Amino acid sequence: MPHSPSARQTRRLFLATAGAAALATPALAQGANITRRNASSFRVLEWEPYFDSLRNGAILVDIPSRALHFWNEDQTVYKLYPTSVPQTDDLTRTGRTEVIRKVEGPSWAPTPSMKERNPEWPDFIGPGPDNPLGTHALYLSWQYYRIHGTQDTRKIGRRSSNGCIGLYNEHIAELYALTGPGTQVLLI
Repeated sequence: MPHSPSARQTRRLFLATAGAAALATPALAQGANITRRNASSFRVLEWEPYFDSLRNGAILVDIPSRALHFWNEDQTVYKLYPTSVPQTDDLTRTGRTEVIRKVEGPSWAPTPSMKERNPEWPDFIGPGPDNPLGTHALYLSWQYYRIHGTQDTRKIGRRSSNGCIGLYNEHIAELYALTGPGTQVLLI
């Protein structure tokens, strides 16, 4: 019986192929003004236009591209991850912040505005498979804002969050290990 690839293998093959295609496409490599809608439009970015230095590492979240870029302090690590982004412009916050806390196995509670919009939501969900923050969370200096995992992988690559930036659980676990309090974050 022929071996069929798992969903994870298929997703990785897609991302690897999309990344190679993006690098091979001159318009993308030159930063042409294009409409970017999904992972196939990812492109490698340099950190210099966005940060003065890489002190403590740097995270750039490109909301229109639904991509998160990470550079470590000594420039030996660069990562590019697909993300979920806020559903609407009024839920979207841009600008500079930083990681202030890291939590493995985070708990979740809806913000007051989330509870107002969705009164049927529970008041609290502890760590585990039903937790909307997934397996790991990076808490930002902006109240209620996080970069976190998600149990609902359909959200990645979409405008689907209430303000936070979501990653696949395996990606947030990797980013969690690379970052610490003081990691710079810029959302554009």
